[in-house]
Amino acid sequence: MIGNSSVELARRTLREEIDNKGIAGGNLLVIHEGKEILYHEEGFADMEQRLPIKRDTIFRLYSMTKPITAAAVMILMERGRIDLFEPVGKFLEGFRDQMVQKSDGSIVPAEREVTIKDLLSMTSGLVYGGEDKAGLDTGELLGEIDNRLLGKNPMSTLEAMNRLGRCTLAYQPGAYWIYGTSADVLGAVVEVVSGMSFGDFLQKEIFEPLGMQDTGFWVPEDKRARLAKAYASDGKGGLVHYTGNNLGIINAMDRKPAFESGGAGLVSTIDDYSRFAKMLMNEGELDGARILRPGTVKHMTSATLSAVQQQGFDTWFSLCGHSYGNLMRVMTDCSRAGIIGSPGEYGWDGWLGAYFCNCPKEKLTILFMMQKTDTGTTPLVRKLRNIILSSCC
Repeated sequence: MIGNSSVELARRTLREEIDNKGIAGGNLLVIHEGKEILYHEEGFADMEQRLPIKRDTIFRLYSMTKPITAAAVMILMERGRIDLFEPVGKFLEGFRDQMVQKSDGSIVPAEREVTIKDLLSMTSGLVYGGEDKAGLDTGELLGEIDNRLLGKNPMSTLEAMNRLGRCTLAYQPGAYWIYGTSADVLGAVVEVVSGMSFGDFLQKEIFEPLGMQDTGFWVPEDKRARLAKAYASDGKGGLVHYTGNNLGIINAMDRKPAFESGGAGLVSTIDDYSRFAKMLMNEGELDGARILRPGTVKHMTSATLSAVQQQGFDTWFSLCGHSYGNLMRVMTDCSRAGIIGSPGEYGWDGWLGAYFCNCPKEKLTILFMMQKTDTGTTPLVRKLRNIILSSCC
């Protein structure tokens, strides 16, 4: 399925990135028709201690948490526990009577309530930050969550998300697409509907059935030596160890967090996440464990944006040719994309560079793990994708 020359190109490309100090290390996994066709690890999980990346290295997923959160919501939907058009205010009182900032800067009441579907589509009006009222409100809250992380009174998931509901929205619900904190709110909704913590729900309904033994919101002490260090650019062509907390995530992952972030909080290994990806590729089932029904997976992996909402997503230049739905990108026009793509492929990435995509047409899954700040889908990942997909498509 993938030739020896392509395998060597992928390995060389990863080595060059590490040699050039672009990243400390990473691992790559490619699966075709449920079978591994390529695995390669290179570089360091800990540069200072010279500890190499291994297959069982644990990585902070950041936004690659989001597809798992979407799957949790899909579980509740197919069981009839929620309706995607239900207002979030039904579950979180902070989302009642919300306010919106208009383009002229004035603040007005929301024309309708934010729905669960708005959260899944990132059309809620929630943002991650910015210089307008919505961004400043949100940034202030995220800063408070970070400031309380390691204290005696850390902010819980429900407290944080009810507070978020009181932040000004950037636009009327459903009017536009902007990347923001919607997935975090969904984690709180799952808590309320299920009657258990978000982490416990994921453990019971997804991680245990799929055998994802190293995935969760923190790393127990007996596994902590396997947690990769995070790095940042030092501004001089090198890397520096990154120790900061970000978006309410404890970088050290050394304790069970009060705030279980549905948008960014999970850690995992490349093999654990591959089991989640394979479950989706298999229409909701893996090794006898059914997580979702086929129709639910089809809905979850489809683009959901209207033409007007798509205009917002189209501002994300590197995702030309894609649309969005249920917290994932979806390839809709390969001719417009800046990468070799597959019609209907879907997936997402994370702030520290974790990445996955499923290509149902080719029955192909690509996963890559690394830990460098402010990365997401990097030029390195696009190069690796192009090498693999040019050989497989």
